[in-house]
Amino acid sequence: MADLAAEQEADSGPLPVVAVVGRPNVGKSTLVNRIIGRREAVVEDVPGVTRDRVTYEATWRGRRFTVVDTGGWDPEATGMAQRIAEQAQVAVELADVILFVTDVTVGITDADEAVARVLRRAGKPVVLAANKVDDQRAELEAGALWALGIGTPHPVSALHGRSSGDLLDLILDALPEAPEQRFGPERGPRRIALVGKPNVGKSSLLNKLAGEERALVDPMAGTTRDPVDELVELGGKTWRFIDTAGIRRRDRELQGADFYASLRTRAALERSEVAVVLIDASDPLTEQDLRIISLVVETGRCVVVAFNKWDLVDEDRRYYLEKEIDRQLVRIPWALRVNISAKTGRHVDRLVPAIERALDSWATRVPTSRLNAFLTELIQATPPPVRGGKQPKILFATQASVEPPKFVLFTSGFLEDTYRRFIERRLREEFGFAGSPVEISMKIREKRFAKKRG
Repeated sequence: MADLAAEQEADSGPLPVVAVVGRPNVGKSTLVNRIIGRREAVVEDVPGVTRDRVTYEATWRGRRFTVVDTGGWDPEATGMAQRIAEQAQVAVELADVILFVTDVTVGITDADEAVARVLRRAGKPVVLAANKVDDQRAELEAGALWALGIGTPHPVSALHGRSSGDLLDLILDALPEAPEQRFGPERGPRRIALVGKPNVGKSSLLNKLAGEERALVDPMAGTTRDPVDELVELGGKTWRFIDTAGIRRRDRELQGADFYASLRTRAALERSEVAVVLIDASDPLTEQDLRIISLVVETGRCVVVAFNKWDLVDEDRRYYLEKEIDRQLVRIPWALRVNISAKTGRHVDRLVPAIERALDSWATRVPTSRLNAFLTELIQATPPPVRGGKQPKILFATQASVEPPKFVLFTSGFLEDTYRRFIERRLREEFGFAGSPVEISMKIREKRFAKKRG
């Protein structure tokens, strides 16, 4: 047992970090997708698509490590580009190994040389990737990158996968020892997705929770493109917060990187357990806000609605907001609500208790005997409505699963939607489920016709 405990403790240690850096549009995100073995990082043939530093877990030859994709790094940049460059600089400081990506089809640029100077001063192991080497001729051109003075250039084609395995071998050789890949029932930090329409303050909230500028914040909507994961210590626990791109009105209206960013947001929601839906409390609720909440409910995730920018809400706005909530959120009165200001930090500490309460509800299991005793009393007081001249009966009920709670009613006939919603409402009154969706389905008993014996 001691050996197993030691093994589990070793496995829970931090993974070594590889920071992927380089000037804009050299193929960093394409190479990241090649390393992690899936299309996760948003890729488009224009510079500046990746803006934050985004982390992914990768495995090669049984060893695990963290890959950090960064925005295009131009040390001479100004404005938004400068802030992207600052994120890349932070990634270098935190990394164990730096993967410096260059474009052999362009050759060495002033920006490449400036990045190389910074990397030489950093004193970290650097693997130089000469990207876009699609044939033998381009491989010869990669030799010119020796002039950067940071070691051997390694030809690779991120797009076609050429020599990517060799590059990964070099990265592993440079990395410190990492725990081997293990599979088991152990649950890591609980996963919280920050979702909402563009510019409601998701990245500001992540930065406030993390205590540092982890995600880029800008008045321009759409700053976040990739989901950004961050481990945050709150209330004595470690949580994995996922900052996502703003969900826009309709996917078919999106183009290029915004379309793929929307898909990444939906995938981030699928791998989360709780969705904190941020809504701008200073503005009227929109159809977009309601559609995002519906999307979260459809995926079966816990819901905490965070009304952000509460510092901008006066008495009149609070009155009208309550009216909007009563009218437009009538179908999800069970969603937990917190009023916060990501900018000032007001009441941000109320998020964790709400998240914990939602997770407890999500995992609640009602014993079958107690469930059926409750339903018997309920049906006696309020029987199902008659349908087609017959009154359906609920013969038996069971809870099929948790996370989210799913109940199955075995019936003699079809139960109207209104009656199933009534059962759900009374279930919540009796057993809680605050912040968690509840699914109720039916199994209708097939009629059996006995053969009459002569």
